[in-house]
Amino acid sequence: MHVCSPEPSSLGSSGGEDKGVCIAGSLCRAGEGKAPAQAEAAWGPGRRALPSSGALRGPDIISTVEFNHTGELLATGDKGGRVVIFQREQESKNQPHRRGEYNVYSTFQSHEPEFDYLKSLEIEEKINKIRWLPQQNAAYFLLSTNDKTVKLWKVSERDKRPEGYNLKDEDGRLRDPSMITVLRVPVLRPMDLMVEATPRRVFANAHTYHINSISVNSDYETYMSADDLRINLWNFEITNQSFNIVDIKPANMEELTEVITAAEFHPHHCNVFVYSSSKGTIRLCDMRTAALCDRHAKFFEEPEDPSNRSFFSEIISSISDVKFSHSGRYIMTRDYLTVKVWDLNMENRPIETYQVHDYLRSKLCSLYENDCIFDKFECVWNGSDSVIMTGSYNNFFRMFDRNTKRDVTLEASRENSKPRAILKPRKVCVGGKRRKDEISVDSLDFSKKILHTAWHPSENIIAVAATNNLYIFQDKVN
Repeated sequence: MHVCSPEPSSLGSSGGEDKGVCIAGSLCRAGEGKAPAQAEAAWGPGRRALPSSGALRGPDIISTVEFNHTGELLATGDKGGRVVIFQREQESKNQPHRRGEYNVYSTFQSHEPEFDYLKSLEIEEKINKIRWLPQQNAAYFLLSTNDKTVKLWKVSERDKRPEGYNLKDEDGRLRDPSMITVLRVPVLRPMDLMVEATPRRVFANAHTYHINSISVNSDYETYMSADDLRINLWNFEITNQSFNIVDIKPANMEELTEVITAAEFHPHHCNVFVYSSSKGTIRLCDMRTAALCDRHAKFFEEPEDPSNRSFFSEIISSISDVKFSHSGRYIMTRDYLTVKVWDLNMENRPIETYQVHDYLRSKLCSLYENDCIFDKFECVWNGSDSVIMTGSYNNFFRMFDRNTKRDVTLEASRENSKPRAILKPRKVCVGGKRRKDEISVDSLDFSKKILHTAWHPSENIIAVAATNNLYIFQDKVN
């Protein structure tokens, strides 16, 4: 895959024939310091994306997207167990204020399909989550997980190779010691740059149920992995033992009323973490209180409005994602219809609620029948915690500006990826007469959905995964 380098005011894009992943390049910067949601014309793709070869294949569907801590690297995982890492091009001398596009840096197979013979169960290779570790040296480290096994990968560069061994010839074959008459000192010779991905740790056999979350602790020595009923704490150096810190499995499984849907460590306090449930509740736990955090320190739940009670209430209230703000003061949660922001100091209700696609409330019956109601949408903060982004259907994604309370709906698609174009806001018509630039709610394509998004940690650059296509948008360059 390759991403074209655009002109200063244009946007680059490229299609990947090998994986069916399309990179739609930069957006435009709509003024310094201005949040993207404040200017509806601030985001847009560039050169038209190239069509992928052949029909959509299941293994090519992107299942997770994650920037590293500097934003220089962007990792994606797919249903085929592959991890693709994109690297941002270095600053050009001719255009010192213009940063480059993201090009493919490394591709490797992280997980393979397995079979649990004791339970007669197939284990998918699909990558559920990727989490980067802060860079400590020239190499990069990341965690990737499928349903059962977490792996720690080292990604490093090599541009020299050793030559002149005494006991081996140039092809690696052992030499006859009796034929060695001269002692040679091996030397390093330059070679073409090679990016290697090697598994350094494999953390397996600790989860009975499917892993839905992994989160690196702020001490960078431990991380946690969460499945439907348990959360385990791992040390990066120990692969054969983990500590169970949350266990909500009842003695009788018939009494099971909720499952864990997501979990994350606090960005600054290594003893604090939160986890969400299928009942729409969030629990904050402090590991200083007890080794097993069955008793939460705080419990966040919004009282249900009896007038809105329906058959689907429990399903749509299930939380699919939970994220701490970068400051650590707030928690953001995503359920089926809304994004909510909670203050850690107020447990009884969220301080902000944003309607993502409230026009689907009347369509819940059909969404239940086609299983779309069980889709798990993610949500992300921008670097300053002032803007929230999450996905929707029809390849729409939503942005909410917390300061101005303005929001915008944008679309990630090949059709509107024209040169020098800017993404135009999209509107959904619920009923009555439809305007020219609106789309009817009955015309939405529910097979096109944006479940996974990521935001650059310090700049207005976003990554949006639409099935097997990856779009990278950047704020407008004037």
